[in-house]
Amino acid sequence: MSDSPYNKEFDFSEIKAALLNPETPFPASLLYFFSDICPEDLNKLSKVWPQVQTLRRRGLLEDMEVLAEGDTILYFDSFALHCLEDEDPVTRATAIRLLWQSEQESLVPRFIKLMEEDPESIVRAAAATALGVFAYMGELEEITESTYQLLLKHLIRTHLGGDDPLVRRRALESLGYSSHADVPRLIQEAYESDDEEWLQSALFAMGRSVDQRWAEPVLRMIEHPDLQVRYEAVRAAGELELQDARDLLFDLLEEGTDDNDLYYAAIWSLTKIGGKGVRSLIEAAIEDTDDPDDLQLLEEALENLDFTEQYNLFDMMRFEEDDPEDWDLDDDFED
Repeated sequence: MSDSPYNKEFDFSEIKAALLNPETPFPASLLYFFSDICPEDLNKLSKVWPQVQTLRRRGLLEDMEVLAEGDTILYFDSFALHCLEDEDPVTRATAIRLLWQSEQESLVPRFIKLMEEDPESIVRAAAATALGVFAYMGELEEITESTYQLLLKHLIRTHLGGDDPLVRRRALESLGYSSHADVPRLIQEAYESDDEEWLQSALFAMGRSVDQRWAEPVLRMIEHPDLQVRYEAVRAAGELELQDARDLLFDLLEEGTDDNDLYYAAIWSLTKIGGKGVRSLIEAAIEDTDDPDDLQLLEEALENLDFTEQYNLFDMMRFEEDDPEDWDLDDDFED
């Protein structure tokens, strides 16, 4: 237990020496120092951090991002908040990504300010994306209504404003979660534009909406000639659980594609839709691969299919129990 990186006592002089030594990689074991960092250590670090090479600052945050994705015990929020003031825009944008898993409502005003005022578009775009987490939480009533309305107002204003298209697109993607009355019109306008990047964002927002009104627009784009548009359409079909997309996705996989992202997006979407043939397709793919990364993705897809099938079974059982046609009204009103 004493060897656990979560409980290790770090010597700050060792951290400082590693940070300022550009000749050797930063030891992965020292990344745990930054998790749940105490105010005293953060204060010491803030004095050293500007002396750290820019590429190392970026790399450290990227490493923390990867580490946090696989380990929910780690908590880099305090350090990431400090890095929002970094002079390097890539570091600031990466710090925002590191906070995407955070659900602190107090971050909303901070992200709004970054989305509207940061001098670099990559940072403004990252902040617009980060606000999507809170748009989702707002729909679930997990943040206050006043905070939710504030972020919607600023996302809509940013999307309709004159900022860089990337920032405006990210704002629309975050709005995809919202049931605000104006959002469907904004998505439709992006969908009907002649710009394929806006079309990608529209499809992304459609998938987040869980709104079946977008079924036909999504289905039409699964065979689009642009690879990225197809990818977003395939993903959206899965998010919307479109049964009518099954044959199109099977055809896509049967025809084959050289793009791994599109291939796995099609498989993942089929696991969310479920139905005949999906399990056997994934099991056959598992047998055919000897690549460990591909194997992991396919096994995760199989686990997601298990979840989908269990949920659908539960939903069907609940429907059968509550079906009004099964009610015996004569018995209910018998004297």
